[in-house]
Amino acid sequence: MVEEQQNNPLHGLKLETLITELVNCYDWKILYAALKLECFNLNPSIEGCIKFLKKTEWAREKVENFYLYRYKRMPKAVGDQFDLKPRERGFAAGIVPRKPMELTFESIARMHAQAAENFEANRNTNGPRGAGKHQVNRKNTGYDDRAGASAPKNSYRRDGDSSSKPSRSVSSDPSNPWGK
Repeated sequence: MVEEQQNNPLHGLKLETLITELVNCYDWKILYAALKLECFNLNPSIEGCIKFLKKTEWAREKVENFYLYRYKRMPKAVGDQFDLKPRERGFAAGIVPRKPMELTFESIARMHAQAAENFEANRNTNGPRGAGKHQVNRKNTGYDDRAGASAPKNSYRRDGDSSSKPSRSVSSDPSNPWGK
């Protein structure tokens, strides 16, 4: 894996260098349009972005993926590589970064629209929303697994009332200030 890491453009790259390269190539507005991260929009600075990205792993991975696949235009991750973080991925020997992708607001809007279209198509082929294992788990256990293992589902009215407001139960505990 050490040899593969040496063929990853992120290997040994400091976050400051990564952000500087992206800003020099695209500018703050294009980065915000492409990534939708507020650190590129509200008073953007290299230092502010570094601070945010060091604290926020998902955002750092999003920027690193952008760097790999839009800026360096490396081949998309497949198989086992897809599950790895961007800095842990390796590329076959001989694969070198290409010229950065030219991005405009229009091309970014087209990419976002295509991604939304692909998401909808994938969602429609997998059946109605919530028709997977999650629905079976909630049905069988009486717990909503999206909220955590110990959180009971909200109880909804079933007496013909079409409103989706949860029914409320009042607590008889005098120490409970909310009465629930």
